[in-house]
Amino acid sequence: MSIQVSGLTKLYDTQKAVDGISFEVKKGEIAGFLGPNGAGKSTTMKMITGYLPPTSGTATVCGFDVVEKPMEVRKRVGYLPEANPLYFEMYVREYLEFSAGIHRLGADKGRRIEEMIEMTGLLKEAHKKIGALSKGYKQRVGLAQAMLHDPEVLILDEPTSGLDPNQIVEIRDLIKRIGADKTVLLSTHIMQEVQAMCSRVIIINNGRIVADDSIGHLQTVNTRQDVLIISTETVVAAAVINKLKMAKKTEELGDNKWKLVTEDPEAMRREVMQWALDNNINISAMQAQTETLEDVFRTLTKK
Repeated sequence: MSIQVSGLTKLYDTQKAVDGISFEVKKGEIAGFLGPNGAGKSTTMKMITGYLPPTSGTATVCGFDVVEKPMEVRKRVGYLPEANPLYFEMYVREYLEFSAGIHRLGADKGRRIEEMIEMTGLLKEAHKKIGALSKGYKQRVGLAQAMLHDPEVLILDEPTSGLDPNQIVEIRDLIKRIGADKTVLLSTHIMQEVQAMCSRVIIINNGRIVADDSIGHLQTVNTRQDVLIISTETVVAAAVINKLKMAKKTEELGDNKWKLVTEDPEAMRREVMQWALDNNINISAMQAQTETLEDVFRTLTKK
């Protein structure tokens, strides 16, 4: 595994910011790391990258312990923190040259700098000082810096923060491309981003992991069994729908679809089938409503 976390804990005085969490992320996987503000996401990422020492537990990157072998970890990690630290008085290329020197890229640095400038869409802005860039382009500089030394692992904390919709799509596609042969752990509050990029989510709340699963399975196990969605081949009037006695509430969704809220889904299914026969209505689909990722997130973190 590229990232292994076991019993990781971080105490600030008596407050547990991270409380004994464990998870693994393998090569080729893009894992979304989700949680409300103050849940412990950024603290965990800082411990994995070696910026914060854990109070207890262990974290390893590509087999190297973050406490015992911090320099080996940093060689293999690209990190974009939530507060993107940049030198505003430096020009874009100058800053990337400075970063390349830190990573000791040597003769390869020129090629990598130009590659990252092109990959992150910075070509038109590369001649400017970083302080003169928009927030979105500053974020791109941070991404270019994180990927400059071709790390095996990318830790990205709010990577699309400040980007406009077009830039978000571009950076999303970039992360998906580079994630094919790297390990990516990313944090975001935008659920659409998670669904577009990640095959798996880890949800943390109050310093503890409350879910670690694929998006599809999380939504499946959280299917709302008290709601049925029926689709009919023709328009059905509300007066006809209201003949369903087991439906405590009905809602028209458009496109010949109706939402039925019931206390007994199985009995509701049987009544719907008989109702369709009695009223000469053809039903094209009937299924329990699946929770969105946002619904699942709220359910797991609101307690």
